[in-house]
Amino acid sequence: MTFSVSWHTLLDELDDLPEGATLITPLSHDRFRVTDVQEQRVVIEFLDRDIDETRPLQRDQFETLYRRITEEPGGFELDRLPPNADPYPAVLSVHPRFEIDEDQGMIAEKEGSTTSQLLDVRDESEESEEERTEPDLDVYADALLLVDALERHEMEVLEDMDTDALVNLYTLLSDVQRNANDLRKDVADVLLNRLHHDRPVSGPFGSVQRTTRRNRSLKDDEEVLGTLEGAGIDRERVLGVDRDKVDDALDVTELSESDVYEVEESEYVRKAEVDEERKETRLQGLKDQLAASEDEEAEDLRREIEDLEDRIDELTSFRTGAEVQE
Repeated sequence: MTFSVSWHTLLDELDDLPEGATLITPLSHDRFRVTDVQEQRVVIEFLDRDIDETRPLQRDQFETLYRRITEEPGGFELDRLPPNADPYPAVLSVHPRFEIDEDQGMIAEKEGSTTSQLLDVRDESEESEEERTEPDLDVYADALLLVDALERHEMEVLEDMDTDALVNLYTLLSDVQRNANDLRKDVADVLLNRLHHDRPVSGPFGSVQRTTRRNRSLKDDEEVLGTLEGAGIDRERVLGVDRDKVDDALDVTELSESDVYEVEESEYVRKAEVDEERKETRLQGLKDQLAASEDEEAEDLRREIEDLEDRIDELTSFRTGAEVQE
């Protein structure tokens, strides 16, 4: 199949997308929508960016990507995309024969129907009718208690708070930190399978990137000393195999680090940045929306909050043994 045929099939598929359909880029996970479909380009609009939100994607760039995918066995590695080019494979995945495998970091041509980077399109009224469910997570319950504690006390001057209030606050902060860190590690394990490059992947509140950590440990003392002596370094110079002395010796020899160190590498997800202003704006927007709304859903939410406060009072209030027996 020629590119011209594939291109016009893609344009037809884009024209048929439902209104409000949202796509997501495979590397940066930016959400965007197709706003215009033309013979020589596709115009998209990013939903999570404050600048450069509108961008044209040119036909000739799609053709270049098409040829790389079809000419290489197994498809094209997404890591090889130029910077800011990941909207192209996201749009191309709307074509019925092209599919992105984020776990493998590839886009390939397939036979038969394929999946795309199109997010689920649901009617807004259906979303509003969905029941709110409480996640079965320890950190969720601890966070609710912590929020309630923070709202009940004047936090500007901790020195003015009562000792029992400080004890409760410290306990809740410790529980939230421990449980949140456990959940953070679980999330990081999943993210590691989705980060295929050294560029940060952004979300609404911040970004993360894949980072390599190196841990060194010296080999057996006699092996290290023998290796250094063979390179002309006196045993007394590094006697005791002090790490600093070994490093000094490596600087004046042709030995490599791996000759005297056991080097292990492990990968982890590192927080790259946090958009505090975006978080504060989002939180304030939620508060304003609830305060201004007069519909039944908002009233139900207010009642849920009141019920939650009653439950928190019951859980956190101190009762003596005599009170319990009464």
